[in-house]
Amino acid sequence: MNEVMDPKSVGPRIRMMRPNLTPLEAKVVDSVFGRRDFSVETALKDVAETAGVSEAMVVKIAKKLGFSGYRDFRQNVADYVRVSDAEMHDELSPDDSGAEIVSKVFRASIQALEETLAIADVAAFERAADFIADARQRDLYGVGGSAQIARDVAHKFLRIGIHASVYDDAHMMAMSAALLGTRDVAIGFSHSGATLVTLEALQIARRRGARTIAITNYSHSPLAEAADVVLCSTARGSPLLGENAAARIAQLNILDAIFVLVAQRDVKSAEAALVRTKEAVRDKRRG
Repeated sequence: MNEVMDPKSVGPRIRMMRPNLTPLEAKVVDSVFGRRDFSVETALKDVAETAGVSEAMVVKIAKKLGFSGYRDFRQNVADYVRVSDAEMHDELSPDDSGAEIVSKVFRASIQALEETLAIADVAAFERAADFIADARQRDLYGVGGSAQIARDVAHKFLRIGIHASVYDDAHMMAMSAALLGTRDVAIGFSHSGATLVTLEALQIARRRGARTIAITNYSHSPLAEAADVVLCSTARGSPLLGENAAARIAQLNILDAIFVLVAQRDVKSAEAALVRTKEAVRDKRRG
């Protein structure tokens, strides 16, 4: 890499590489990010001793993460730590007051949004919007919390006259994907990027010639590998909230941006559909 990145993007880009790391390599990375005193002065020997590995292992990990070596890794991580420390939300504690809990939860979401924006690939957003706008059929796959995100975006699209179907059952996903073709698009939602039923559905859709989009937290995950376009959210882990809570907020914003980009491609039709759907809901409430 050997370049200075946007400091806010360093942590997210390294986290997205976790699926490529062995448990030992991930442990070394965690030990680095667990240090509040990490700086451009931190010696390679110090990092190796703290993690209980050789200096050669630390250099190997740095290169595996895309850096030219330890010095490149140290410079970028130190910049990230310096910038993020000013916005750092402390971990939730049983002793926290109500005000502290509210503040920490909000700050975790704000940080996830800022870091997701820092790694946003605008070209990927535009390409995803083109796939969705031009598609004959749009099938969305996800389970659990990911299915709820899929339902949210399907609801938004329907408001502007764009139909999308959401599937959260393994058999229904497979059946749906098997019926897609070159004029269709399949979107897989999975925080880990490793949810098997979602992955299999996206793979089937791709074999059928459909365009595929992955919404995930990991750019090198199996789901990402099965997609033509990958849109990544990112969030730090937390013992209580985990990664999913803040990442869910980031994913909703990713889809909000996609929604607006799709609507922008035919503003008149989107506005006309929006008026009709609003009237239908209003009449339903009156009735």
